[in-house]
Amino acid sequence: MAQYTPPLRDMQFLLHEVFDVSREFAAMPKHADVDAETINAILEEGGKFASEVLFPLNRSGDEQGCKLDQQTHVVTTPTGFQDAYTQYVAGGWPALSCDPAFGGQGLPIVVNQCFYEMLNSANQAWTMYPGLTHGAYEALHAHGTPEQQQTYLPKMVSGEWTGTMCLTEPHCGTDLGLLRAKAEPQADGTYRITGQKIFISSGEHDMAGNIIHLVLARLPDAPVGSKGISLFVVPKFLVGADGALGARNPIICTGLEHKMGIHGNATCQMTLDGAVGSLVGKPNKGLSAMFVMMNAARIGVGMQSLGLTEVAYQNALAYAKDRLQSRSLTGVKAKDQPADPILVHPDVRKMLLTAKAYAEGGRALALHCALLIDQELSHPDEAVRKESAEIVALLTPIVKAFTTDNAWTATSACLQVFGGHGYIKEWGMEQYVRDARINMIYEGTNTIQSLDLLGRKVLGNQGATLKKFGKQVEALIREEGVNEAMAPFINPLAVLADKMTKFTTEIGFKAFQNPDVVGSAAVDYLRVAGHLVLGYFWARMAQVALREIAAGNTDPFYQAKLQTARFYFTKLLPETASLMQTARADTDVLMDTDAALA
Repeated sequence: MAQYTPPLRDMQFLLHEVFDVSREFAAMPKHADVDAETINAILEEGGKFASEVLFPLNRSGDEQGCKLDQQTHVVTTPTGFQDAYTQYVAGGWPALSCDPAFGGQGLPIVVNQCFYEMLNSANQAWTMYPGLTHGAYEALHAHGTPEQQQTYLPKMVSGEWTGTMCLTEPHCGTDLGLLRAKAEPQADGTYRITGQKIFISSGEHDMAGNIIHLVLARLPDAPVGSKGISLFVVPKFLVGADGALGARNPIICTGLEHKMGIHGNATCQMTLDGAVGSLVGKPNKGLSAMFVMMNAARIGVGMQSLGLTEVAYQNALAYAKDRLQSRSLTGVKAKDQPADPILVHPDVRKMLLTAKAYAEGGRALALHCALLIDQELSHPDEAVRKESAEIVALLTPIVKAFTTDNAWTATSACLQVFGGHGYIKEWGMEQYVRDARINMIYEGTNTIQSLDLLGRKVLGNQGATLKKFGKQVEALIREEGVNEAMAPFINPLAVLADKMTKFTTEIGFKAFQNPDVVGSAAVDYLRVAGHLVLGYFWARMAQVALREIAAGNTDPFYQAKLQTARFYFTKLLPETASLMQTARADTDVLMDTDAALA
């Protein structure tokens, strides 16, 4: 019963009207010929693949899950997954934004992000297989040796081979300094790697000819803690000098996790029994290389939640228009029906608009970050590249944590719109809630993202990067501050921006005196920062919509955008007041609780 229509109109609005990406690309020789027509054509075809090929497999993939043969260690993915992946490869989709030197199409990251949002709406579990591959590609592209790149990247770019990252061990997740996997150097320059890894998404499957694992392990003489971690590339099948597949490498799946959601993705327990690998980057510098993949994955997880928010909203809206229940408080609306559609009820509209505001605001944030990454990688001006990288680093934990928290709220609200039917499998809503929950946990829990934002990205440089983003906010406020039509959007943004400066200073001062303040305030702080960022983008979207309406454009899209913006600033952004209050609370209320937690 579930349905999905790719939100192409909103993507086009953001790309061409809000961000004017063609103008931005014109400054990048690498992308100068990428115009609006090209982008729209790619996304239209990508949307068809998502809605027509992947979406029909979402529910069946959830119901079937993956199967492990304990004797052969072979993992079988749900029916249709392998065929869909074959179509994905045949369409050239894995190569979309990859380096042409390795067979990629070299298109901007921002185009790829739009495509991945649609894939995630259609089928998050399936999308994790190529999604992790792209992250592994990025790590090898940035830190691999020329030999490693030539051996692995062309096949990963084509989609013939997939990739993973193997970090977590049974006793260590967030604190990777505790990991125990060992790498013994061999006479031929390779390493024999031994250890256990868990929670390895896409660690084993039947969709591709080879799986390229990026594995963290310790060299024999490695320093203790996180400073003694190295990164290795460990293929499922060894690759000969001629590129042909050789012997099976002893890195095998010994168990599948039985999970709350994303059943269609193989979450594996992996055993390495002297598996052959080669060093990526420098010895004991594995985390810096792996962070290329982890940061890409964190933005990718944000896209997963954005996709779920969008598809949940679409289905809840359709249901609210059709479901008859009770009469409107202001009088009968559907006179020819025994009851009114539940869309007439204020709280139903609140739940729907919450999902819509978080979907469209989150999309603006995600695409802005993708455009910044394009500038970081491809802009000829070093100063632009540097500043873009700084802003992306600041926004990455917000994209990951704020978007995934919002998706949990939004998918739950959309399930609630269905009432009891939302709790029943056949409508598809409960799957979106289950799938959304993992996004708040993996690739660094949202608490970790909050600590990263406040402790590293803000206080770590005395708020310098935050001030750079703040200048963008201030510029918009100055530009539109006297525009009466923009007052509902600019005024609350200006108030929050002013409060954010004082709030950050206060938290920073307290943290200097007591480090526990960071841990106590961080989660609330990130949410306040998330609203500042989303408020900025909602104000920019309202700005464009108002200009179009003033110019005589009668497309109802713009009126809808303004109505959603008003809802966001009136009903969602005000939670920042209570968040700042709780963030400022004395840490004793948390830490002086031994009796309560005895």
